[in-house]
Amino acid sequence: MASRLNPYLNFDGNAKQAMEFYKDVFSGTLTLNTYGEIGGIEGDGAEKIMHSQLETDLDFALTGADLPPGMEFQAGNNSSVSLSGDDSDALHGYWDKLSGSGQVVVPMEKQMWGDEFGQCVDQHGVSWLVNISPPQA
Repeated sequence: MASRLNPYLNFDGNAKQAMEFYKDVFSGTLTLNTYGEIGGIEGDGAEKIMHSQLETDLDFALTGADLPPGMEFQAGNNSSVSLSGDDSDALHGYWDKLSGSGQVVVPMEKQMWGDEFGQCVDQHGVSWLVNISPPQA
C-alpha cells in the first residue's frame, strides 16, 4: 500500500458498538484495539477503543476511536481525515503542507505502535491524522 485517504470518526465511549454497526452495514473485516492494549492506559478508560479499522470487500476503509481520556467530546470534533500508508516521502510532504500553516496537535514522531504519527488542524480548521508505516517486506 502506498497511501490511503479515509474518514476517521471519533466517539464518546461507544466506538466498539458504532464500528460493529458499520461492519453490519458494509460487511468486511473489523479490527479493534483498546487503549489498554496499545496505549499503555490502565484502569478507567483502558477498555475504550484507541483505534479501529473496517476494511470492506469493496476496498472501503472506515476508521474510528473513542476520544482519549481527558478530551471532551463535542459535536463537530467527531471526525478527521486520515492519511496512512508506507510512502514516507509523500506522506511527510502532505504533513509538511497541512501542518505548515495550521496547528500541530501531535508532533510527527515515532509512536508506541511502531509507526510515525502526527495530528494537525489545517488553516481551514480540518483535522488531519497522518500515519506512516514501515515499508512492507
